[in-house]
Order: sequence, then C-alpha cells, then structure tokens
Amino acid sequence: MRAFRLIIVALFLASGTMPGVLGSQTLIEDFTMQPETRWRFFSDSVMGGISSGQVEMRQDRDTAYARMTGRVSTANNGGFIQMRLDLQDAPPPGTEGVRLVVRGNEQRYFVHLRTGGTVLPWQYYQAGFDVTGTWTEIRVPFAAFAPSGALLRRVPRADSLRSVAIVAFGRDHEAQIDLREIGFY
Repeated sequence: MRAFRLIIVALFLASGTMPGVLGSQTLIEDFTMQPETRWRFFSDSVMGGISSGQVEMRQDRDTAYARMTGRVSTANNGGFIQMRLDLQDAPPPGTEGVRLVVRGNEQRYFVHLRTGGTVLPWQYYQAGFDVTGTWTEIRVPFAAFAPSGALLRRVPRADSLRSVAIVAFGRDHEAQIDLREIGFY
C-alpha cells in the first residue's frame, strides 16, 4: 500500500499536478461534496431592495452544479442577487485570475471578489462575463476586476482574497446562471 501511495505521489509530481490543482489551475468547487454547506445566497433586500431569488444545488447525469435564479430589481436603490463562497485559503502564489465553468440565459453576470481590504459591506472588486446556454469555461484575470470605490487598490491581490461571488447585478432582469466549477488559474 505504501508503494502504491509513493507511485501516485510520483505521478502527480511528474505531471506537475496535485489533487485540487489542475495543471496551473486550482479548483475550489465542483459541487460534488455538500456545496450547500459552503455557498450563501444574498440579495439587495439586506439594504432595502426588492430583488429576490435562490440558489439550488443540482445534479444532471454526471454533472453537479449550482443554479442561481431570481428577479433583479433596481427599485428602492437595489439591483443584485448573488451566491457567495468564503475562501478557506488564499490561492497559490502566481495565481493570475478566476476560472469558471458556467452556462445561463444569454445574460451578462459578474464575479465579485472580497479581500482583506474590502472591509465595508459595499466594497468589492467586479468583473463581468457573458453566458450562453452551453457550458463554457471563462477565465477572468485579476487585472480585469474594477474596485467598487476609490479607497481600494486598483487590482486585487490573490494572497488577500476572502470570498468569491457570482452576481446578477445592476439592471432589471430575470437571472438564471449555472455554475459547474470555480477556481483559479
């Protein structure tokens, strides 16, 4: 048994890949191991808005994923719904951005990052992406994220990341987005 473990470790080292790390990618969620214990849903109702929605953990054949649906309304100074994952660890050194595998209803969505420097509830870094009806890998470099205010650094630092969120934001619309994988590259 010890020899088998040594062979497995040697194969991972030879390939440059360790469990949870895919080449130069770090997978933080694939929705197979009780994701409902890690993901939280938020809406603008925490600030008086009237957007509503939900996140469901789903399984189709061999594919596990999270589906966020809802109605985003800008009434009452609102305008967002989101599913957020608090990170247990910072991404490894050399990480350049966020990697997603998503599909949805042909709309624009956003990734929000919170760091050690985003101490106020309305502070975050944001980058947009578009989804189609088929599963697509999307890579968003940290340089593409814009800070929500002037008091934040221009570009988020990977070593200070605290959470990552998928967000329907900024306009009145029906949201439906499926997230199959999220990680870093």
